[in-house]
Amino acid sequence: MFAGLEELLELVQGLPVTLRSLEEGAIFGAGEPVLSVSGRYLDFGVFETAMLGFICQASGIATSAARCKLAAGDRTVISFGARRMHPALAPMIERNAFIGGCDGVAVVESAELIGEEPSGTMAHALILCTQDERVAFEAFDEAMPASVERVALVDTFQDEKFGALYAAEVLGEKLSAVRLDTPGSRRGDFLKIMQEVRWELDIRGFEKVGIFISGNLDEEQILRYNHVADAYGVGTHISNSPVVNFSMDIVEIDGTPLAKRGKESGLKQLWACRNDGTRMPTLADRDIQSCPQCGEMMDATLCDRYADGRSLEPTRTPREIRQKVLDRLVSLEL
Repeated sequence: MFAGLEELLELVQGLPVTLRSLEEGAIFGAGEPVLSVSGRYLDFGVFETAMLGFICQASGIATSAARCKLAAGDRTVISFGARRMHPALAPMIERNAFIGGCDGVAVVESAELIGEEPSGTMAHALILCTQDERVAFEAFDEAMPASVERVALVDTFQDEKFGALYAAEVLGEKLSAVRLDTPGSRRGDFLKIMQEVRWELDIRGFEKVGIFISGNLDEEQILRYNHVADAYGVGTHISNSPVVNFSMDIVEIDGTPLAKRGKESGLKQLWACRNDGTRMPTLADRDIQSCPQCGEMMDATLCDRYADGRSLEPTRTPREIRQKVLDRLVSLEL
């Protein structure tokens, strides 16, 4: 998932270069070109490290978020991972987790920066400070506006099953979901615990109460838990995503293809078929009209995003980028 373009465009403002790239939120494959910068090398070479830093980490986070959302399907996925990184990185982490497909982010200021409401549940700290789950559940219910779903954290002091039933007793019809954040040392068979909670809630008439899962999740675990869980809080797996290992190389000088060993020379274009998704890199001066597989039209995916000292990229909100990402994920599978 290509991300980081927004910050990259800020970096090149005022530079006499042309920048061509995939649109933010586009899906790409290994070895495909995603970005080119054309101009006098001394005008932009000093920014090579920063350019790579912007897109390598942002794309890694967006990719992990997209994989988690793809695994979860129509279940909610909230980004919980900003606490695992330096606070200065939180806005970058949360923005790219959101455009990658997460339904919400937990950090208040990060949510405000992307124009969204922060998402989350009650904390263990609330229950520990009150030293009484009933007091904590009732205090949360009293303090939170009606628009906030009542998601009760049920494993602070009690077994998950009995904690879930107690939350249902205290909050009744107001209870939207119970959250299980069981430490790894106490989990045993976590899926079995979830199934037990689901059974006990259902037979007591709380079929509409969802099960929200958090704690060291990734897309593989999400796939395993999907038939029981209704929502996920994913933390470290997203915020600590491996970076996408982009490299930036000179491939053409004064119109002549030239590159170091191991690199394909020449300015590139990446074509994609509208019909079957066939993708094909070529030299940028080639005009590919039809797909070699099905004969349908192909589109050039690397487009001018910055030229003549100004951005050519239309302003898109993170929500608009995210929606296009979700549309793309429909055709994919893990």
